[in-house]
Amino acid sequence: MQQFLNVTLTGLGQGAIYAAFALALVLIWRSTRIVNFAQGAMGMFTTYLALTLIEAGQSYWAGLAVALVAGLVLGAVIERLVIRPVEGGPELNAVIVTLGLFVALQALAAILFGSTFRSFPAPFDLRGFTVGDVNIAFTANSIYVIVAVVVVMLGLVALFRFTDLGLKMRAAAFSQEVSRLLGVRVGRMLTLGWALAAVVGSLAGLLIAGGSLVFPAYMEAVIVYGFVAAVLGGLDSPGGAVVGGLTIGLLLSYVSGYLGSELVALAALAILVAVLLVRPQGLFARTAARRV
Repeated sequence: MQQFLNVTLTGLGQGAIYAAFALALVLIWRSTRIVNFAQGAMGMFTTYLALTLIEAGQSYWAGLAVALVAGLVLGAVIERLVIRPVEGGPELNAVIVTLGLFVALQALAAILFGSTFRSFPAPFDLRGFTVGDVNIAFTANSIYVIVAVVVVMLGLVALFRFTDLGLKMRAAAFSQEVSRLLGVRVGRMLTLGWALAAVVGSLAGLLIAGGSLVFPAYMEAVIVYGFVAAVLGGLDSPGGAVVGGLTIGLLLSYVSGYLGSELVALAALAILVAVLLVRPQGLFARTAARRV
């Protein structure tokens, strides 16, 4: 029973991390209709900036603030200088560019910050809570991660459902020509979408790094599992991203705990294939998939 409880709590903590990254994917998909494979590398880069400040003597929270601002600027600059020139072409062009960005940012981080493993501090205690005589695998830092993910999810829901800005961002993403005719400044909306998504991605990078080791490729596994979580919940649904992340975290934790950690990647692939075959639009997406 204790093993089941620990495996479940570990899965919830990991699932919250996958949900954080999936939220960044959902945000940029809803605001630009692009799957950004460079999201993880962008989050990794701003995490290194935060770590540099922390190692210089600044607090975790100062590093977090700098990482979020750096993410905002980085997202806007990448959209303006790298993505904007290919936005008028085939949709696949932007996706391929994000793959190139992923490789380029990892290489740049290795040059600037080195390829060695570096410890990233956690803002809260990493020791598990004790219930009676039992020590459970759930920490104060896990609560911080889950609360941060829920706050981001509620913020995204409020942005897209209850604000004119969110409506303009979605309109610019769905139909740029019609949006321009209605007076929406499409270019600004796309830049804002990339900037906000980069902020969420930066937050995800710091949440993932807290209490673990950082190196230029430390986000690679999270990119895969976060993408599976976003597809499972629906790329158009912030709530679906959170549910998808928690579901993936729990399922992979059960596979690792009871069947073996070597089967985790295979299980993630099986889940992704099953979702794409049974419900390709995701569990919580409202739009139906189109066959062309």
